[in-house]
Amino acid sequence: MAIPEHFRTNFQTLLRAAADKALALMECNDAATGEPRYVLCAVGRDQGNYVVTPFGHLADGNPYEHYLPPDVPGGSQGRANPVSGSPAALSPSPGTRRKGGRRSP
Repeated sequence: MAIPEHFRTNFQTLLRAAADKALALMECNDAATGEPRYVLCAVGRDQGNYVVTPFGHLADGNPYEHYLPPDVPGGSQGRANPVSGSPAALSPSPGTRRKGGRRSP
């Protein structure tokens, strides 16, 4: 499945913000539940005022338990082909160590 163009555009904006060192992690509240969320944002300026653009929130708990890796043609499940074009792991390969020294299944 292809990544929709508007997500690719947002990702490029996020990469530019990172290159410009204009990212912030902000504590916000979920609009529906009021629960705290930790949101990755790009920060800009407009006529002396800060402009904050939220991109997404960090996953609570272990993100490996929240997401399934994509099925990639060629049988390399767990690998993603990000917008940048370079290979990157969405989940660790079998036998690699996760944070805390645990081996992944």
